[in-house]
Amino acid sequence: MDGDFRTHFVRDPSALRRHPALVLNADFRPLSYYPLSLWPWQEAVKAAWLDRVDIVATYDEIVRSPSTELRIPSVVVLKDYVQPQKRVAFTRFNLFLRDEFSCQYCGGKGDLTFDHVIPRARGGITSWENVVAACAPCNLHKGSRSLRQSGLTLRKQPRRPTAEELRNQGRKFPPTHLHESWLDYLYWDAELDA
Repeated sequence: MDGDFRTHFVRDPSALRRHPALVLNADFRPLSYYPLSLWPWQEAVKAAWLDRVDIVATYDEIVRSPSTELRIPSVVVLKDYVQPQKRVAFTRFNLFLRDEFSCQYCGGKGDLTFDHVIPRARGGITSWENVVAACAPCNLHKGSRSLRQSGLTLRKQPRRPTAEELRNQGRKFPPTHLHESWLDYLYWDAELDA
């Protein structure tokens, strides 16, 4: 019975919603802003037990084993620095993040897909420089026509983003849940109000 409970509890997808731990690199910056680098509390406790992280903030709740009790970590810092990726993968998510989750033709926010500026039927390739986020109505309106033929214009020219640009874009989309212990670490390099 106890083993079944533990397996169910650890694999519970809602575990991240209950007491997640903000994971910071060794330089005290989040590993990522969007999605925010979070671990379920069980992973944070395991990493602390294995001496891979330092706990810098905790929740009020305590977890117990037969020989130990520990306050649940709310912020952990990796002991070893993880080098941020320099190359940005060309994925649907990163494309939408680059384009701020808005249609690059009308600015709409809902029902996004992607569109080839120069249609593939006309020799366009799937690349950072030729693909943009587009809402379904604009994408259907454009079809396999050129921008000029469709009467649509781009809000900004598509280009390959740097990893730093995507990290900064991610800061514009804070998660719905921000624990008070995280606030000192999330935007600490932002300019302070005078």
